[in-house]
Amino acid sequence: RLISMQMGGDLSEVYQRLVLAIQTMEKKLSFAKRDGLGYLTFCPTNLGTALRASVHMRIPKFSQTPEFNDFCASKNIQPRGIHGEHTESVGGVYDLSNKRRLGLTEWEAIK
Repeated sequence: RLISMQMGGDLSEVYQRLVLAIQTMEKKLSFAKRDGLGYLTFCPTNLGTALRASVHMRIPKFSQTPEFNDFCASKNIQPRGIHGEHTESVGGVYDLSNKRRLGLTEWEAIK
């Protein structure tokens, strides 16, 4: 697992740093990849780009509305607690990430 993160909301900068790190690693390593399916990963839910781009947001009021889950579903966003999958939000802070990975480029996943 490779992680690129920073404070703020500039996903483009975080993504560019990740791409540079992967390109540097690919000079010495090879990754299993197939056109149309993407990278081979341990978790089948990451098939495709294998990129989970997430932001932590404090949204206590919106997350308590009945529309919150429908909104996330309509935007293909997966809300979870900041301590990983299947954790609850604490203080209204959520880890919001792209739900879709298959059939997208990495750039499409973070737009």
